[in-house]
Amino acid sequence: METTRLEAAYRALLDAAATVDGSGGAGAVPPPGEWTADQILAHVSLITSTTIAAASAVASGVHTAYDNRIALDTWTIDRVIALAGGAAGLRDRVRRQADALCALGGPALSDAELDTPVPTRLLSNGTCLVDQPMPLRDLLGGLAETELPGHTRQILSLLTAPAGMNS
Repeated sequence: METTRLEAAYRALLDAAATVDGSGGAGAVPPPGEWTADQILAHVSLITSTTIAAASAVASGVHTAYDNRIALDTWTIDRVIALAGGAAGLRDRVRRQADALCALGGPALSDAELDTPVPTRLLSNGTCLVDQPMPLRDLLGGLAETELPGHTRQILSLLTAPAGMNS
């Protein structure tokens, strides 16, 4: 599987996070119901680690499932922020996870492994978007085409949010 788009999506996300952090926008108060830049990066870190785990399980022949609910849990998100040590640590963590995922999802997996159906549950804003098996390839493609670009836009929107304390 070609991982160029996935690598580019992670690069764009990390560039956006660095831009917002450098502009002071990381301290912007997001609109109600939205996340701070650190919360978005922690969420992406959790999604990426979940994807790495699923890809690793498929590569080792183990049955797996993909469920993003833990990446939506606010306590878990706050814990990841604390463990990473804030914005710079989160960017470094996501960068390293992206490298691992792209290395695993690219040359390390065969087409048969990438086509392995993975029982998947994806939620967003309290709505179940997917509750059915999906090929591992589609999970990786969804990160590159939808999940990461959406969070990149979400982070960049903080550049125009009013400055204040993180919520």
